[in-house]
Amino acid sequence: MRHSLIGLLFLLVISLPSGNGLFRHDGIQIRTCTALKGRCFFGCRAGWTWVSFCHNILSCCVKMLKNNPPQVDEY
Repeated sequence: MRHSLIGLLFLLVISLPSGNGLFRHDGIQIRTCTALKGRCFFGCRAGWTWVSFCHNILSCCVKMLKNNPPQVDEY
């Protein structure tokens, strides 16, 4: 039973809005972060800059407009 709960927790965590998650998406819209013109992720993606926290765990990230790293093109 314990191993199945760990497996379920693992699947839930990898499907959450992270920079390199299982499913591609554009992050979560939270009012305080969208006021800063950003999105909330578990860690910022390549080409995004960290601005603040969203609800203690998530990071509010803003897309970089200049000097993007070459890894941005791989997504």
